[in-house]
Amino acid sequence: MPPLKRGIYLRNYIHKPLGDYIVDFYCKRLQLVIEIDGDSHFQDESVVEDLKRQLVLEKMGLCFLRFLDGDVKKSMPSILQEIGVFIDEWEVENGVPKTNF
Repeated sequence: MPPLKRGIYLRNYIHKPLGDYIVDFYCKRLQLVIEIDGDSHFQDESVVEDLKRQLVLEKMGLCFLRFLDGDVKKSMPSILQEIGVFIDEWEVENGVPKTNF
């Protein structure tokens, strides 16, 4: 199944509040946060804040995938493939039957 359809099946949230933070995308079943980082994330302060935020959320048991917004715009198929690989690995690690649609 294409990763996008798998993601819809797994119930995604856009701009989901988690603790004191709001993440770009969140999949509850996978405990996965996906962040799309634009230019503002490359300023020194933002890099430090992003890392602190990620560490706090990882302590809550969440996994992270980060992508550059330019990569998302230019090569969505490879981004979706990477998300699909994450889902495949998660299913194997958690003994969940592979999602095939």
